[in-house]
Amino acid sequence: MAAKDFIVAIELGSSKVVGVAGRKNMDGSISVLAVAKEPSSAFIRKGMVYNIDKTAQCLQNIVRQLELKLRRKVTQVYVGVGGQSIRSVRNNVTLELPQDTKVTLEMVDGMADTNRAMRYPDMAVQDVAVQEYRVDSQLQLDPVGIQAMHLEGNYLNILQRVTFFKNLNDCFKTANLRIADFLIAPLALAKSVLTETERRSGCALVDMGAETTTVSVFTKNILRHLVVIPLGAANITKDIASLQIEEADAEKMKLNYASAYTESAELEGDAQYKIDGDRAVSRRTFVEIVEGRVEEIVRNVWYHVPAELKDKLLAGVVLTGGGANLKNIERAFRQHAGVNKIRIARTLTQAVSAPADLLQKQDAGMCTVLSLVALGSENCAGAELDTNGNLFASEGEQQNDTGDRTPRKAGEKPEGVVLTLEEQQAAEEKKKQEEAAAKLAREQQEREQELAAAAERRRNRPFNKLLRGLKNFGKTLVDADEGEG
Repeated sequence: MAAKDFIVAIELGSSKVVGVAGRKNMDGSISVLAVAKEPSSAFIRKGMVYNIDKTAQCLQNIVRQLELKLRRKVTQVYVGVGGQSIRSVRNNVTLELPQDTKVTLEMVDGMADTNRAMRYPDMAVQDVAVQEYRVDSQLQLDPVGIQAMHLEGNYLNILQRVTFFKNLNDCFKTANLRIADFLIAPLALAKSVLTETERRSGCALVDMGAETTTVSVFTKNILRHLVVIPLGAANITKDIASLQIEEADAEKMKLNYASAYTESAELEGDAQYKIDGDRAVSRRTFVEIVEGRVEEIVRNVWYHVPAELKDKLLAGVVLTGGGANLKNIERAFRQHAGVNKIRIARTLTQAVSAPADLLQKQDAGMCTVLSLVALGSENCAGAELDTNGNLFASEGEQQNDTGDRTPRKAGEKPEGVVLTLEEQQAAEEKKKQEEAAAKLAREQQEREQELAAAAERRRNRPFNKLLRGLKNFGKTLVDADEGEG
């Protein structure tokens, strides 16, 4: 029987595009119902779309595979936003106040709006992680109600390349796929693989992908830094391929033989690894190639953790992503980064169940797409497929089958969600209307003030004062006569 309730998420990776349909159960666990994968190296590089048409075709293939397995149409999908198109930048907004002024929510909201209005070349602010507020000389998480003369808001702005985001929107529009939400992939991943203790006590979440490695640093439950490094597990494969072998064979050798760290004593002897029927490579040469690239990645990761945060990571480093499946990766981080506390997150903090043919157990490479499913809230299931005839609805039918998506109010944006271009345009239009209405109100108020001031000036002219005085004198005389009468 076809499933009637499920969430569909799509991750656009540098090596493959993955689609997962899953059901969120009452106990918080996730049941995986269908998985679809397509290679993506021909049109996605370092997590960014470079060929819209090929990406759109891949997305259609992914959704069709899921629909066949689910025996039901997919009406909308959750999409992860990541790759080298995103990064974080710190920004401060200050407000000087009269003495003994109490900080209000309107002040805090106004500072947030000022921060969101920041402009960066070729980049747009897609999300903001509020750090702390400096109230005079004290740091506060919530400054509302505190008296202060100086208020400073500290923000971590998550930026994304405008061109990439437009390309991403165009891909789904071309594929005729409706977007339930764009979710910032590193934030979704952190919510699903980090424990409350790790986020609070401080950790660096390292997502090792194919062509990029994303580093997200948390302390006190707040995102402090986000950076995407243009190095990943695919670089190891390319280095192995420098032995003049095909990349597909190099990938197999990596999966079969590669280790992120090997003790010198283990390299004694002249052992060799077979390349093909006639060729082989010495184990020492192979190890040097692999470990050389792993060391570069690890040192880059640790270099990009801000110096002022390194001694605050009491929970150490949490590794995930396909690269975290590499043998002895923990030992490599201990050796090259000097970090003792290492955990590999091979699954989510909530239970995930799936048939063995759909999902390998302990595969860190699936954590991101599963975290997108975990954060999804809208039913993505449409009408049941007609298995006796028309398997796929026409374009018009797809557009009419919109599912149960709850409309979001203009300007409303949950944490970690990136508004679609249509939603951004609606929010901008609403803001323009509000600004126009506020301008009109200000102009009306100014006109009324000018009229009142002009009337007051006329009132205070010497002739008008004399005339009022004569009138008042005359009225006094009349009142006096009436009193005598």
